[in-house]
Amino acid sequence: MTEHSDTGFSTRAIHAGQEPDPQTGAVVPAIYQVSTYKQDGVGGLRGGYEYSRSANPTRTALEECLAALEGGARGFAFASGLAGQDTVIRSLLTPGDHVVVPSDAYGGTYRLFNKVARPWGVEHTITSIHDVEAVRAAIRPGQTKIVWVETPTNPLLGIADIAALAEVAHEAGALLAVDNTFATPYLQQPLSLGADIVMHSTTKYCGGHSDVVGGAVVVAESVTVPGFEDAADRIAFHQNSMGAVAGPFDAWLVLRGLKTLAVRMDRHCDNAERVVAFLQGRDDVTAVHYPGLEGHPGHAVAAKQMRRFGGMVSFQVTGGEQRAVDVCGATSVWTLGESLGGVESLIEHPGRMTHASVAGTELEVPADLIRLSVGIEDADDLIADLAAALDKTA
Repeated sequence: MTEHSDTGFSTRAIHAGQEPDPQTGAVVPAIYQVSTYKQDGVGGLRGGYEYSRSANPTRTALEECLAALEGGARGFAFASGLAGQDTVIRSLLTPGDHVVVPSDAYGGTYRLFNKVARPWGVEHTITSIHDVEAVRAAIRPGQTKIVWVETPTNPLLGIADIAALAEVAHEAGALLAVDNTFATPYLQQPLSLGADIVMHSTTKYCGGHSDVVGGAVVVAESVTVPGFEDAADRIAFHQNSMGAVAGPFDAWLVLRGLKTLAVRMDRHCDNAERVVAFLQGRDDVTAVHYPGLEGHPGHAVAAKQMRRFGGMVSFQVTGGEQRAVDVCGATSVWTLGESLGGVESLIEHPGRMTHASVAGTELEVPADLIRLSVGIEDADDLIADLAAALDKTA
């Protein structure tokens, strides 16, 4: 069991891996901005530290905290979310293996599978992860090794039934790997629902302040899929061998962000619900995608497996692609920019920005789609700014 496993979420976020320094009493972990460590004789390591690519005390604190928050056995911190995903792929798959990939996935993840893993020999099938039977049909017996899930998905906020997909994957001898970036460990804990691996871009909500790029992978307490019982050891080996680790200051920034994750997520959710209600009242908004809506096809599943419904919203407008682009450029409180999960609200056009790499593929997003990362500003200001942008571009 991980440290503080019997305490509440916010207590773990503040204390797991972060006990006061025994020498000074400092309540915040030190930034060990160091590359190497003095050894007490050849092979005599202090605390197991020899070189900071292999291990660093600040990174260790973050990894222990992440494992505690996700309810996993071991956490691993990376230089970016994609570095963590690439390490999962390289450590657990070999040429000839097959992965089921969501039809509504982050463009960078699809690019990783299509342009990096596929030439290496790892095949993939794109399917709707919202449909359990479609996932079952996409599995190739004996060849499929991972069912890869985002929930909610990026950018259409689709919902996957984690428990049901875990059962399907395990029946086929495959792992279930869940990208939990949108939900965060505060709103959703996939490992408790049967997933084997959880992944994050800690750049987003875990960091929360748009000042760090990072990634995380957490492995379940017990992985029982035959051939993958040593998944954590394999990921650890590849993390060190490939070297795309989180630096000490980046790890420290994510740790700082995690301390306030719960209170920030509640405010993100509060504001998102207000924004969704506003958008639903607009005649020039043709669709609102948010799992908190009762009419959302994944609402019942989201209500079952999530604490709340998150701070991400996407919507479609009349006037097509140009109108959507114009709205994105007409806001002042909402910042036009990629990424998400920071305290400031962001607006973007996925088709031309975050998801441009999937244009012309099965993952192409609607041209009239706008994605919002709802921040923690005053909701009235966010709504007034959106209203002005929609009116101005009408």
